[in-house]
Parts: sequence; C-alpha cells; structure tokens
Amino acid sequence: MNVPPDLLRRMFAAAIAAAQPARCVPPHLPAPPRGRLVVIGAGKAAAAMARAVEENWDGPLTGLVVTRYRHAVPCRYIEVVEAAHPVPDAAGQEAAQRILERVQNLTAADTVLCLLSGGGSALLALPLAGISLADKQAISRQLLRCGASISEINCVRRHLSAIKGGRLAVACHPAKVVSLLISDVPGDHPGDIASGPTVADPSTCADALEIVGRFGVALPANVREVMESGRGESIKPGDARLAGSEVHLVATPQTALEAAAEVARGAGITPHILGDAIEGEAREMGKVMAGIARQVARHGQPFTKPCVLLSGGETSVTVRGEGRGGRNVEFLLALGLALDGLPGIHALAGDSDGIDGMEELAGAYLAPDSLARARELGLDPRVSLAANDGHGFFGCLGDAVVTGPTLTNVNDFRAILIL
Repeated sequence: MNVPPDLLRRMFAAAIAAAQPARCVPPHLPAPPRGRLVVIGAGKAAAAMARAVEENWDGPLTGLVVTRYRHAVPCRYIEVVEAAHPVPDAAGQEAAQRILERVQNLTAADTVLCLLSGGGSALLALPLAGISLADKQAISRQLLRCGASISEINCVRRHLSAIKGGRLAVACHPAKVVSLLISDVPGDHPGDIASGPTVADPSTCADALEIVGRFGVALPANVREVMESGRGESIKPGDARLAGSEVHLVATPQTALEAAAEVARGAGITPHILGDAIEGEAREMGKVMAGIARQVARHGQPFTKPCVLLSGGETSVTVRGEGRGGRNVEFLLALGLALDGLPGIHALAGDSDGIDGMEELAGAYLAPDSLARARELGLDPRVSLAANDGHGFFGCLGDAVVTGPTLTNVNDFRAILIL
C-alpha cells in the first residue's frame, strides 16, 4: 500500500531527477569547433551543467560560470563562481564582467557554449552605465515583493542590464553561440530564462516602465533617465549579430511533470497534468485547486479517484506580512484552508531547486489533518497565511520538505493526491 506522503515525495524526487544536468545536457552538446570552445553560464544549475559538459566533451575547453551560493560542484577546466540570489551582489556583478571579458576577441571559428538556468537573472548582474548595483538591488527587492510575474520582473531586468536581453550574444560575435537552457519559466520562453542574455528581446523600455508604474516600483531618477532615454534598449529580433545563434531547451517543467506522472502510474494512481505554466497569486491558486479537488472527491468530476492532479509553473506572492514565505507553502496553506480537512486529499508543493522563497526549504506536505494538528499546537492557519508565514506553519507541524540544493530548476511542482 502506498503511504500518501511517501508517494508524493517520490513523485517530487522523480521530477527533480528528470531535470538533472547529467541527464539532459549531454544529448545537446554541439559539434567540436574548428577553433576554441568557451563555456560560460549562469543559474542554480550552471555548475552542474558545466560538469556535465566536461564529463562528455572530448577536446580542449575553457570557461567560467556563476551559480548560487552552496550550488557549486567541482569542475576541472571551467571556473565556478558563487554569488547571491534572488537579490544580486558584488560577486555576481564581478562574475558577469569577467564572463563578458572571456568572450572578447573571438573569431568565427570559435564556439561559445552558454549554460543557462533559473536564477541566472540575479546571478548575472551587470548594470548598464549610469545604474549602480545598489540601484538594481533596491529595484529587485521591490519587484520580488509586489506580486509581479516572473515575465514582468525579467522584462524590467533586461532593460537595466549590460549583459541580458541579447547583449551577451552580441559580445560573442562573430563566434557561434549555442545556448543550452533549463527552463524555470511558464511558457519556456528563452527570453525569460536568465532574462535572455543570448536571445533577441522584442520588449521595450516603455514596456518595462509600464510594469514598474503598474506595481508602484520606485525608480531612482538616474535609472528612470536610462530607461526613458532609450539607452536601456535591448537587442531586437533581426539583429544580424545573432543570426548564427542556436538555442536548445534541454529540460522543462513539462519534462518533470511527466516523470512524476510515471511514478503515479506505477503506484496504480491515475495522473492528470493540469498545466506546466500556471501563474497567478499563490493563495488564489490554492483556492482554485481546492475547488477542483473537492469536485473530484465528492462527484468524480472531471476525474475519478484515486488520482493525482499535477501542475507546474510559477505563482507569485504579494508580500504583506513578515513571515518566512514562500510561494509553494503559501499555495498549500490556502489549499488546506479551502479544503478544511476534507478526508482523502493529500498534497505536496515545492520548488524544484530546493529553495522556496528565501528559505533553504523546498516546500511542504499537506495532510487532511494538518489544520487540526496546527490548531492543537495553538497555530491559527488564517493568521499564518495573512503573515505570509507558510514555512513557519508547516515547520511547526514537522511537514517541511527539505531536499538541499538540487542543482537544477524547472520551477514549481504541485501534486494533489485524491484517494
């Protein structure tokens, strides 16, 4: 007999395993160039991707990648630098500058292999002239708390950066650029993965200004001047310097969900993938998913039980309280409140990189009796939700999901098991 928390944790583990760089990078390596191979990259998976390249490349190579603190793995030829995420720091700025220097003076005989994954936007931080790192840090903190989607956040980032929005690929010209991407964004748009340093960007400074205005993000006068003057404009589609670039998605949220679905089938549970690109406020998504789960449990519609509802994407949180976040536990807390202890429904939600919000916790497990157990401990789940304190809530129950750094990132994983 499958124990619900064990089955859900095995599905989560399978989703993470499907996106491991050792599995997904080697099939997409380019042919050896006539000249040099220079490896660059950024993201939570960048170091693991670099090691996968080294272990499967027959020939000389050099390179530099930047990853999040505690996400480095040993590499022999590719230098690995660690920096801060989600708010950039000086180490990330220095690494970005050094990566630009690495790709100077290349020839058409050379190939640049760019390894990008979730987290690359913060880790590859190089402000445009006239914008300071402190400016970017302040704007990043506001964007992360205001409820903006990742696509909206990255649109703003591209127009403050000297390396994103296709600028890195232009710096590599005339070398061939091959980008291998592990997608952490809804829709798998290359321009949103690490804010698209090697792809053209159709968005404009005007788009970025509309976003910051709509969410009430305060811009220093110098930053606003860069954007209003057009100096923040990114590289646009049709730019001849990007003509030889290749982009390959090597792992996606859909890949991870399909792996989890196989585990469910093996346990005799029918999986239903509801979507790999679901966005919106985490607490509102919890209410919606609870309504679907309730309909399945009570009426056998639109699916019959036993089944598991799987979904991915990236929800957002408008931070109002001073709790410990993050978006996956906020989703679970709202789901639990809406289900109100309905028997037979269990859920797990977590971030595939092992970090939900600012905490070194992947997510949590929700059982039918979670709210009752919390109340016995003197916890009010509604107060916890109002305070954005999902990690505090599930931590007190002993139901946190802890994976440590997974060295990949295909974003949120949600599984609702209905027995």
